Amino acid sequence: MNIGINAAFWGQETTGTGQYLHQLVQALRRAEPEAALQLFAPASSAPDDSAALQLHATPVDRLGANAAKLWFEQRTFPQLALRLGCDVAHVPHFAPPMWRRLPLVVTIHDLIPLILPAYRGSWGVRAYTRLVARAARRADVVLTDSHASARDILRLLGLGGDQVRVAPLAAHARYRPLGEDEICPVLAHYGLARPYLLYLGGFDVRKNVPLLLHAFQQVAAASDLSLVVAGRLPAHDSAFAPDPRPIAARLGIAERVRFVGFAPEEIKPALYAGALAFAFPSSYEGFGLPVLEALSCGAPVVVGLGSSLDEVAGPGGLAVDPTDATELAGALLRLAREPALRQELAAAGLAHAAQFSWRQVAASTLEAYEQARHVRAR
Repeated sequence: MNIGINAAFWGQETTGTGQYLHQLVQALRRAEPEAALQLFAPASSAPDDSAALQLHATPVDRLGANAAKLWFEQRTFPQLALRLGCDVAHVPHFAPPMWRRLPLVVTIHDLIPLILPAYRGSWGVRAYTRLVARAARRADVVLTDSHASARDILRLLGLGGDQVRVAPLAAHARYRPLGEDEICPVLAHYGLARPYLLYLGGFDVRKNVPLLLHAFQQVAAASDLSLVVAGRLPAHDSAFAPDPRPIAARLGIAERVRFVGFAPEEIKPALYAGALAFAFPSSYEGFGLPVLEALSCGAPVVVGLGSSLDEVAGPGGLAVDPTDATELAGALLRLAREPALRQELAAAGLAHAAQFSWRQVAASTLEAYEQARHVRAR
């Protein structure tokens, strides 16, 4: 099979979409070594490690990255895939072309811009979202990461049930239980002492980091736990991305909260493995890969109910109302006070995480390609 992939996120492994693209390509190559994978990307957004890509300029590159991106998605990519003999085209993010002559698979990780008002953006962003939503309805197959996202896609895009396939993500192989000889050097580097709770992720409003800090204020008053917060902090405080540092100061917990900043991929497993528990009270996620990463390292998790997180956490975590700081604090204190519960959740979480694999993601994706080809052939 000759597969054309829109690889615009190649080299952007600090983003979830970039991680998905890299892991998917590697998994497809292992699963189907005879398949030809052609990776196309716009020249205007070429990453440094672009040797694996076919880079293509567009007629509107001079008008800026947004115009070039749109042209590449809607015109250049589908035309190239057709001209270069691809059997199927795959857009591994929410940017399908409206018109194409090849079987089309699109991966929609989530529908956040359609669900959360804070993420709808400017009129231009809203117009773009309407365009790609309409184009997605014309896709032969839509892949998504969770059953929760599948329900959103069926409800909001009006697709038929046979158009949508769930292919859950998997953690990278680096996420596994670690020995003390692997954990301790990382904790020493950051000056971290146990026991600590961990948050690792973004700071946009749906992540609920201010709520976590309010919950931790209650936890700190009743325990000796500290809270480690990892992730690239907001450049400035805003309603969309509140800066957690002044919030911690106002709550009087600044000395118990450690902000370690951006955590490189290679050290994240030690942060997870060293934590008493991982807290991820997000109000909406299409999948929530950090939760699966934490489980894979043996950390019990506390997650927010209402989207995919309780599905991803499974028996390895506690799920709470993501609007209730007291309920979140109660769950974290339970884990602090009940070592048997921690051990039970950690063991169940490891077994649950082992059910997710990139081999399965590749198999489901190859099945989606065959389904798309069958649909177009009818």
